Amino acid sequence: MIKKSRLSRRITWHVIGIMSLFNVLIIGAILVFVFRVSLVNSNMRGQYVVDGIEGKIESTLWAVHVGAANSRDEIERNLESPEQVFDALEHEITVNQFMGCFAAFEPDYFKGQGRWFEAYLYHADSTRLERQQIGSPSHDYFNGPWYKKGLSRDRQGMGYLTVPYFDNSVDSAMYCSYVLPIVDHLDRKVGVYGVDLDYLWLNEVFVEVEKMVKREFLDSDEKLQDRNGNIYFSIQIIDDKDNRILGFDSLDISILKAEQKDVFGKLGMKDLKGTPYYVNFKSIPYTDWTVAVIQHRDLVFAWGRILGIIILLCMSIGCIVIFLFTRRSIRRAIKPLRFLSESAKEVSKGNFNAPLPTFKYNDEVAQLRDSFGNMQQSLVKYIEELKETTAQKATIESDLRIASTIQMGMLPEKFPTKAERDDVQLFASLTPAKEVSGDLFDFYFRDDKLFFCIGDVSGKGVPASLFMAVTRSAFRTISAQESMPDRIMTTMNKTIADMNKTHMFVTLFVGVLDLSTGCLQYCNAGHDAPMLVGAGVGELPCDTNIPVGIRPKWEYSLQEAQIFTGTTIFLFTDGLTEAMDASKAMFRINRVNDVAEQALAQQQQEPRQLISMMTEAVHQFVGDAEQSDDLTMMAIQYIKERKESTNNKE
Repeated sequence: MIKKSRLSRRITWHVIGIMSLFNVLIIGAILVFVFRVSLVNSNMRGQYVVDGIEGKIESTLWAVHVGAANSRDEIERNLESPEQVFDALEHEITVNQFMGCFAAFEPDYFKGQGRWFEAYLYHADSTRLERQQIGSPSHDYFNGPWYKKGLSRDRQGMGYLTVPYFDNSVDSAMYCSYVLPIVDHLDRKVGVYGVDLDYLWLNEVFVEVEKMVKREFLDSDEKLQDRNGNIYFSIQIIDDKDNRILGFDSLDISILKAEQKDVFGKLGMKDLKGTPYYVNFKSIPYTDWTVAVIQHRDLVFAWGRILGIIILLCMSIGCIVIFLFTRRSIRRAIKPLRFLSESAKEVSKGNFNAPLPTFKYNDEVAQLRDSFGNMQQSLVKYIEELKETTAQKATIESDLRIASTIQMGMLPEKFPTKAERDDVQLFASLTPAKEVSGDLFDFYFRDDKLFFCIGDVSGKGVPASLFMAVTRSAFRTISAQESMPDRIMTTMNKTIADMNKTHMFVTLFVGVLDLSTGCLQYCNAGHDAPMLVGAGVGELPCDTNIPVGIRPKWEYSLQEAQIFTGTTIFLFTDGLTEAMDASKAMFRINRVNDVAEQALAQQQQEPRQLISMMTEAVHQFVGDAEQSDDLTMMAIQYIKERKESTNNKE
């Protein structure tokens, strides 16, 4: 026994399923939005920090640049000798309180000083300045990046700040150098001037930024890393080779940059432990330095996770409440359908007058009850009409069977064979697509001549069959008084066209075969050309004429052909060439030719054999497809043996 399912349960689960799907989509969209906003916030936070660091370094560099540019002017005014250069350096380091300064010149600039000359002045101690010429083959500054960068700068523009380097020649400390090009009085770049900066000034910038980060982005008691050593927030300055110049912690930016991916347009990285980070970069002008702000994923998505959990919890509770409320409401709403279902069972048993329940509300269920009541009345009326229609259909089918018998009885049933005649043998077949046919064929003998025709009426069914009967009667009547096919056709056309109010027409072929000579006179009215099967296979030439019944004054043409002994005239309607298989492909004239040639090769071109082979070929081609048109074929074989003349015998 099949277990019955409850409509209320199915509707409830369908509603909940749809709502759950939309909830999932909404939650997903909200979470994606929250995470995107988190990324945007982290990007703004990182950008704010890198902009602040870049601004502080740039402002410091500007102050350095002003002092260095003024000092450079003094050097450019004292380029006559190395001693003047050292004196100018000493004057500037004393005035500007630089930790050290230097001037490196192009190869062989000062005669007698050799290829390298780099004047370097620094504080040996708090009271003494030390002068050194440090240019040498071991200190080939020409290939140094700081020299190339400084020489490439424009004199009127900013200089170049080098990466920090360790100088053990003075106090074994870390320094940076700010370099500018030196230009002589001929506006030629002849060297590079630079001042040394203590590396500690960068630490001061970082300490100030760290305080700002904790104050604005982190809780006051929150650290920049957790107990496991994962960095929450890191600021680093790296050079063009990804080496760290300065930073909050020991996080290696080069390791992070080894594994990168794009997350919603944001650069994501991972450390050796697989911990994900999001990084902001910004280049510092006038240096090869880059500021990197690195934020841990937990910091980026902290408030997004909390909000996501709250949303999921609220949605889950809401779904449970909606499920319970929806289930109860649907059960109450479909309760009247149960009563209507019981009444429907009675109607299905044949009790069309079974009482139907009444409902309090005029809703869709009440309308369904009214529709069901109307259906009861319609069923009673329909059954009565069906009984009457069935009786009428049986009468019509009986009449059609009688009409088909009468129609087929109008066609010749006896066909002359070789055993009966020595001049001609003939066979024909007509297979209607419906109960009655619109095709026709006819033949008879008069005055040692064979009069024959084949035709195809436009349309199908009873109208076509009546038109076929009229056409066949006209052929018999007119050909009994007239022997020329063109006159027979012309007279038939005028007779049929004058009474043709339905504008139907018939394609027709009329032939008269002289049985004593084999001379065939014929006239074609829009019908398929017959085929001659004898010494070979070919079509009988036919003039173009319109079908019968269209224009009453049309004059049809007469044609003649000599039919030799053994030749078969094969006539057919378009039901042969247009027979279709299940895929709507047609039999077509080329297959008709193939079957005719096969029959000729097998010496089976006698009428009955040829039509049998053609019928079998069509049935194999069509298969189980329904016959779409009437199929009519007629074959006439001329078998008259001609006697040789006396002269030929002699």
